Amino acid sequence: MHPSSTYRLQITKDFDLDAAAGVTGYLRDLGVGWAYLSPILRSTEGSNHGYDVVDPSQVDPARGGPDALERFVDAARRARLGILVDIVPNHMGVGEPAQNPWWWDVLLRGRGSRYARAFDVDWDLSDGRITVPILGRELDDALAAGELAADPAPAAQAPFGTLRYYEHVLPLAEGSAPAEPTTDAAAVREVLARQHWELLFWRRQAGELGYRRFFATTTLAGLRVEDQAVFDESHAEILRWVREGLVDGLRIDHPDGLLDPGGYLERLADATDGAYVLVEKILEHSGTDLPEALPAWWETDGTTGYDAMAVIDRVLVDPAGEAELDALDAALRADTGLPAPVPYPELIHDTKRMIADTIQVSEIRRIARSLPAPVEDAEDALAELLACFPVYRSYLPAGREHLDAAAAEASRRRPDLAAAIAGLLPVLADPALEAARRFQQTTGPVMAKGVEDTAFYRQTRLGTLTEVGGDPGVFSVSVDGFHRASAARQASWPLAMTALSTHDTKRGEDVRARLSVLSEVPERWAEVLERLRGIASTGHGPFDSLMWQAIVGAWPATPDRLHAYAEKAAREAGEGTGWWDPDPHFEGRVHDLVDAAFGRAVAMVNEFVGEIRRYGWSNALSAKLLQLAGPGVPDVYQGSELWETSLVDPDNRRPVDYDARRVLLAELDAAVSRGELPTIDKHGAAKLLVTSRALRLRRDRPDLFTRYTPMTVVGEASSHAIAFDRGGALAVATRLPVSLERRGGWGDTTLLRHSGPTVDVFTGRRFEGGEVPLADLLSIYPVALLATEEGA
Repeated sequence: MHPSSTYRLQITKDFDLDAAAGVTGYLRDLGVGWAYLSPILRSTEGSNHGYDVVDPSQVDPARGGPDALERFVDAARRARLGILVDIVPNHMGVGEPAQNPWWWDVLLRGRGSRYARAFDVDWDLSDGRITVPILGRELDDALAAGELAADPAPAAQAPFGTLRYYEHVLPLAEGSAPAEPTTDAAAVREVLARQHWELLFWRRQAGELGYRRFFATTTLAGLRVEDQAVFDESHAEILRWVREGLVDGLRIDHPDGLLDPGGYLERLADATDGAYVLVEKILEHSGTDLPEALPAWWETDGTTGYDAMAVIDRVLVDPAGEAELDALDAALRADTGLPAPVPYPELIHDTKRMIADTIQVSEIRRIARSLPAPVEDAEDALAELLACFPVYRSYLPAGREHLDAAAAEASRRRPDLAAAIAGLLPVLADPALEAARRFQQTTGPVMAKGVEDTAFYRQTRLGTLTEVGGDPGVFSVSVDGFHRASAARQASWPLAMTALSTHDTKRGEDVRARLSVLSEVPERWAEVLERLRGIASTGHGPFDSLMWQAIVGAWPATPDRLHAYAEKAAREAGEGTGWWDPDPHFEGRVHDLVDAAFGRAVAMVNEFVGEIRRYGWSNALSAKLLQLAGPGVPDVYQGSELWETSLVDPDNRRPVDYDARRVLLAELDAAVSRGELPTIDKHGAAKLLVTSRALRLRRDRPDLFTRYTPMTVVGEASSHAIAFDRGGALAVATRLPVSLERRGGWGDTTLLRHSGPTVDVFTGRRFEGGEVPLADLLSIYPVALLATEEGA
């Protein structure tokens, strides 16, 4: 059993499972196959995403609890919807220890806890104590200031008393409490020495943390689901959902963090009797001739679709604009006294190395401690290997070539480390050794933080390209390249998800679609950017470009949204400011730029957006059709059936107005039944038309989507068309609309196809001949979806 499509719903306290039940009828009418839920297990109070699970044994009460899940399932089944749920096997939320009974018990009892084996703790560090980096200053200073209070009074879950540090509460070990409540430095120090945990100044977490975490998030502690008992207890509730028919499939968050992703998926498949399973896996080099492949032995139906997103985005980017956008980037750097641009591989090497040298030091030190024998300069060599590793991770013995490539590149860059690298290589290549296993779990965090969360904010020539799963070094993809990637997906992973927007994308799909227009008008963009920078600048040319692109791409937007984006983007880039040590002067200039967009520069912003908006809408409809009609299972991220102009989280997790969408869809259906088609305008009805008709066709006539055949388009503007037949459903999309208009339109360009009666499901027009002029087919919308008539 698999979906025709999915629709992602972010389940929160404010949009809980009962609220989700209320939109199931709308999803049915839209044409959706399965509802796709964000994590619903109990998470940290106030969490708006659910990836910080604190209790895997229950549905989150804040999200409605188990009764609301039952009600949602009933509503979904009445609407004939399947259900896919996101789960998080890699880690648990530990930022509020008292909310997580597993973590609390480990803090209370240490190695003696029944959950000690559940977390990936280095028990040999800090004399077998868990490091807890919550202090705002060094311990001696906190003690001297009386900030730590030990209390012997039993409390909930803390039978032997508690230690308090502002809002933080930790359990005292048996027999360690003082006789009376105290903040006396000497008395509290004596108490601390007898705990199963050790307090740290938060700035020391990067180098002294004693447990594996999710990326660099100390409040998310790594789980050891490779242990059968841990797997069983952490998945009991999830498996109940599958066993009792409450859910039909699972989306696996961050499998690359696990010790053995393939083994985990095999165990999950056995436990669910082969349920539909997708993995959140980033595949490098999508859109190139040699894309990274998803491990073929994994028990999964495919990825969550970032690889498809990268190809769809790039086929709509004009390769002719690359040189001029590169020149603009170089000029921006020179204008603000920055070094000349470096090739993208050099950029990400340096950002990954920065991550390895800062927020991943504790992970590197743990690998070094696990080496069978000491290696001189091991930590430096490990950091360089991590910086040079070409993909997210290997799965030894598979992927040995990536390790060898990293070793060769690291030795070339750092010949002084060649001997250390040679000593490490046989150890890191042996999956039987702990060091090798831990190295594999560390390459992903270094890649994610160094590339997606740093380099993507520094490589600013075109915002379309710096998206999760994409390679900004790949500027564009040809139509033939798009067809090759699509055919490969149909042949190898036909049930994999495809996506255009997610809760993790840096920019919504229609922001990227508008920014792709810049590749067609690079000279005009350079002129506009110069004028905008003359009004407001951060003093950092490339970051100015990133900010003005965000403003233009998301416009119209509210000041609060753009200020939040600006602060996050500036700190992620880590050049003018940062998360650990924000620079108020640079950030002040960043916020002044945003203010200018709504003041001194507003007329110019409106003027330029007005120039490119309709071309962006053309790109947006084309991208949506390529995704919805293409191979794989298309996911519609919540609300993106209308224009999706969100920026990075939390902006892309804003509430969705489903009442408005329900009304608009009903009005659209009524208008179409009268022969009235929506125009392409700011309200997004045209996108709703494309989305609903494509989804309904996939759901109601799956026989039309069984293969992938590139179609032939001939004529003077043939390079502006992308056409493929899915086995009865034939999609045609426009690319590079600016240059198409400059050349005077489609002219004699013709689609060659099998003759026979077909209907364009968007316009209701019939086409019968084997030669279809695109000037006719695409006269109303820049896209068409021809379907053979039933019974034909």
